[in-house]
Amino acid sequence: MPIAVRRAQLLSTDQATTYADWFTGLGAPVQVRLLHAVATSPHGLTVGALTEILGTSRSTTSRHVRKLADLGLVRIGKRGTTSVVTVDEACCSRLPHAADAVLGLLGSQSPRSGNPPPDITVRALRPEDWTAVRRIYREGIATGLATFETSVPSRATLDATWLPDQRWVAEIDGTVVGWTAASPASPRDCYSGAAETSVYVDEAHRGRGVGKALLHKQVTAADAAGLWTLQSSVFTDNRASIALHHAAGYRTVGIRERIGRLGGAWHDTVLLERRSRVH
Repeated sequence: MPIAVRRAQLLSTDQATTYADWFTGLGAPVQVRLLHAVATSPHGLTVGALTEILGTSRSTTSRHVRKLADLGLVRIGKRGTTSVVTVDEACCSRLPHAADAVLGLLGSQSPRSGNPPPDITVRALRPEDWTAVRRIYREGIATGLATFETSVPSRATLDATWLPDQRWVAEIDGTVVGWTAASPASPRDCYSGAAETSVYVDEAHRGRGVGKALLHKQVTAADAAGLWTLQSSVFTDNRASIALHHAAGYRTVGIRERIGRLGGAWHDTVLLERRSRVH
């Protein structure tokens, strides 16, 4: 019996070619080891240091470095007169996203699948929650991975920015341990159904499903409120947040290179988007 294929969900030729190039770039063990060595060295490695690590000739190492650089997996920069190889932060999102896309995992995600952990309650934000919300925001700023903000916005600023019916907190045993909120993506009427989202979790409660519970509430409430697009910008090296959003039905739209500075350094962000299946 023939199997019906929904062609709208198939990868395009361009997507397939791009993903194949990335996977081919890691088709040899030496290239996998090279990328791993660079990715686990915060300040990068010289070609000489990589040659020693890999046990290859300098010319062979240089050839592999150039191949990975051409594919956008590493960068070659200068530190004085020395060439230094660093990981392209965007590949930390590109490779997992490519694997998810090829295996069909992105299209199969549903925010309504699964249940949030039973000990976590998600409810609308109340006036008495602001102190906890701003404390958790401060903890997120301290990670250096959550936002370009360097200080916590005032309650008045957040209250004026966030959509009134799209702000939620998570509780465990009566204590606020996380929050999520949505802001208008644009003041223009034509974008009235598009919102920019944020999610923050108390540092002592990360890894317990708080973020999952918050995003589950966020996307279901947004659907009910008539929002047709949710978008979020996440630092490329914040892999936990990227994975969390993918699991909630967001997809990677693209990488915004050198979009902002934090602590004197440029950072890339991943633009993530979720389109409502209701509207």
